[in-house]
Formats: sequence, C-alpha cells, structure tokens
Amino acid sequence: MAKIKYTSEERWTLIATILASSLVFIDGTALNIALPALQVDLGLSGAQLMWIVNSYALFLSALLLLGGAMGDRYGRNKIFGIGLFIFMVASLVCGISQNSIQLISARAFQGVGGALLTPGSLSIITARFSSNKVGSAIGLWSTFSALTAIIGPVLGGWLAELGLWRVIFFINIPFSIFVLWVIFNRVQESKNSEVVKLDYLGAFLATIGLAGITYGFIESSNRGFNDMIIVASLVIGGAGSIGFLLSQHYGKKPMMPLRLFKSVDFSITNTGTLFIYGALSATLFFLPLNLVQVQGYTESQVGLAILPTIVLITILSTISGRLSDKFGARLFLTFGPLITGFAFLLYGFQGLTNGPSVYWTSFFIPSALLGLGMGLTVAPLTTTVMKSVSKNNSGVASGVNNTVSRMSGVLSVALMGAMVMYYFKIHLITQAQEINVSSEIIEGLKNDAINLGATRPPENTPANLINGLNLVIKSSFIRSFNSVAYISALAAWITAIMCFTLLKKHKVNVQEN
Repeated sequence: MAKIKYTSEERWTLIATILASSLVFIDGTALNIALPALQVDLGLSGAQLMWIVNSYALFLSALLLLGGAMGDRYGRNKIFGIGLFIFMVASLVCGISQNSIQLISARAFQGVGGALLTPGSLSIITARFSSNKVGSAIGLWSTFSALTAIIGPVLGGWLAELGLWRVIFFINIPFSIFVLWVIFNRVQESKNSEVVKLDYLGAFLATIGLAGITYGFIESSNRGFNDMIIVASLVIGGAGSIGFLLSQHYGKKPMMPLRLFKSVDFSITNTGTLFIYGALSATLFFLPLNLVQVQGYTESQVGLAILPTIVLITILSTISGRLSDKFGARLFLTFGPLITGFAFLLYGFQGLTNGPSVYWTSFFIPSALLGLGMGLTVAPLTTTVMKSVSKNNSGVASGVNNTVSRMSGVLSVALMGAMVMYYFKIHLITQAQEINVSSEIIEGLKNDAINLGATRPPENTPANLINGLNLVIKSSFIRSFNSVAYISALAAWITAIMCFTLLKKHKVNVQEN
C-alpha cells in the first residue's frame, strides 16, 4: 500500500485538530485523578467536587450538537477558534481560582468552549481532506486521542502529587495560542450552506433540563428533598427535559431528531450508551477519592492504577471494531458489558486494603477487567449507531450518541453522587454511635460529612477515639462506594441483556435511506 502524502495545509490541519482535541482529553482524564488534591487545597465539599466535574460536562453535553451545527453554518474554523479561545481563557481562570465558586464557574465556561470546539475537529478534517485521505487522517486523529487518554491520568496524578494541579489548566494556554494561529493562518475555512436554521430552543431546554435535575440531586444532600428550592429545581429540570423532547419531535430543524430512534438498533445502542457510560462515569469519579482518601494511594499511584483500564480500551477498541464489522456487533455488545459488569462488581467487593502494596491482588483485577470489557464494547457500540441510520444521517447520529454518552455522565454523577452523600452520612453516624461517642462529636461528624472521604474527627474528639473514628469514616465511604459499584454492575448487565435480546443477530448494514 502506497504511503499517503499530505499537503502542507493537510499537515497543519492535523496538527491543529489533534492538539486541540488532546487538550480536551487530557484536561478531562487528568482532572479526575487530581480531585482529591483539589478538595484538600480549596477545602471543597463532596457536592462541590461533583459540580467541578458536572458544570463542565453539563454545558458540553447540552450544547455539543448546537456547536457542530454552528460550525457548519457560520464556518468550522471560526466556531472552532471561538470555542478554543473560550476554553483557553476559562482554563486560565480555573488555574488561578481560589475558591469553589470561581473554579465551578470557570469549568462551566470550559464546557461551553468544549461544545464549540469538540465537534469541529472531525468536521474540519472531513472538509479539508480528499475522500482517499480522510480515513487515514481520522485514524491519526484517533490514535493521538488514545495516546492522550493514556497520558492524562499519569500526568494528572504526578502533578497533583507535586501540589501542581493548577498546571493541568495552565498547560492549555500556550498550546491553544499556537492552535489558534494555525487554524486561522494555515487552514482554509469551510462551511455548509445548506444549514439554514439552528435549534437554539432545543439547546436552551436541554441546558435547563440537565441543570435543574443536576442541581436538585447534588444539593439535595445538603438541603433535603423537602426543601422548596430542591423541589423547584427538579420540577424545572423535569419540565425542561419534557420540553426538549417535545421541541425535538415538533421542531422543523431539531438538533436531536427523534425519528432516528425508530430504528431498533439505534435506540438500543443509545440506551446502552446511557447505561454503560453513566456507570463508567460515576465509578471513575469516586474511585480516585477511594484510592487516595481511604486506601492510602498517592495521586501518581492512582494514575498508574487506572492505567490498565485505559491501555486495554485503547488496544482492544481497534481490534473489536474490525471484528464486529466481520462477525456483527451483537456478540461484542453482549460479552463486553457482561465483563464490564463483573469489573464493577469486583470493585464493590474491595474493602479496606493495605494500600498500593496489595494493588495486584485488589484493584488491578477489576481495572484490567474494566479495560477488557469496555475495549470490547466501545467501538462496536459506536459502529452500530452509525450503521443503524442512513448515510445522510450519520453525522447527526454520531452527534446524538456522543451527546447521550456525555449526558449520561452528568446524570449519573448527580444521581449516584446524591446517593453516596446520603448513605455516607447514614453509615457514618450509625457506626459512630456504635462506638459510643458523645452527641457533640456526632453533631460535628454530621456537619463535616459533606466532605465524604475527606471527613475528619472533630477537634474535641478524645485521643483514644481518633483512630476508631478514622476507621469509621473510611468504612462508611467504602460502603457508599461499593453501592455505586453494584449499581454500575447492574447497569452494565442490563446493557448486555438488551443487546443480546434486541439487537439484530446478523451484521448491521448501513441503511440506504
């Protein structure tokens, strides 16, 4: 096979899109590992940690489809550049933030920038490369994206351990400036003149729906579900979500055409995406907190501990994608989620261990199984989504699936986060009462329980009770984390059952209309 030669513009296009996408990937994977360090440095509660993740993911998922359509209409380079500029400025504010309000707000703007930037990478490649080169270009883009996914946890853990978690954000700035110069000086603009109307109403309703539900569940741990603010938030979120679905059904140019869901394969794979990516997001949110705050790992050791998952997903995705084309996706979408469910279950079986010294007999096995299961799942899931609709709808289908995967992360962190905070406090108080501590200490623990694994015995705790209370705190967090793992396992197994029973048994061919 002859080696593909790229023109100067094509090389610059690859450099710009790969670098920009890499910044987004590294920012996401590295930050999760650094969450325990952020909590300590900024004195964040468990709810605030969830907002740091969800404020970004909420706006990214709600505006992702709109961002892609804006690029098509107004110019892909222009919207890509605006998104990258917003992302860069927000990264600077994240890096210099001194409290939770500043950091959460900046992360929200990062999400807006990411929603404009992320869809542009592949659309710019598709527009600027000829048909005989676009596959190779996307392959290079995917390869480097996978490499940055591997680098992210290691980099995040290393920087957090050095007390330099802010560098995770600062590193975006010089690279963003370079990419902005490239995209406006070395890459020709492109747009789609057929896009005449954008679904601003759908984007607004999606944002309101997600924000209301997310706020209601995350803050319910502090206010309780009887609080009128929480009730109002959930009602507004529910109304916004229903309004979004109605707008997509009756709108002339919906961002998420509901007619696509008439395809059984499209509906099943997107439902599976909702379940399995939601389970993955919730588990990987709480796992670093468990390893650092309870199990005694350093941040860099957490990055290495999660590495088997990411490496196996990276290696197996290409193989499983190719084999699913040959044998059909149903087999992979049954056994992949099945194995993933067992990985979550094994995470749930882990109690208080002796730290990194027993990693190979404790957390390594579920981490490797998670990589194996997701490696068998990711590519066939995406491929089935793309092949279950007509070629003309492939771009929209990809955007819908990407949006569903990100929305699932927002909702799962909010829902399971609320459950963890509730169960943690219940377990903490119950176990503390069993060791006969005073009512003053119980009250102090209640007030500090919003910090989850970072909860500490009150200052007035007698010295002979401190070790016992620390053990109670760790035990309470483990029991709450295990609940997340068990629910995640159930979600993965539901995905496996759905795909086995409802997906077509033969290979899914691309629809022609």
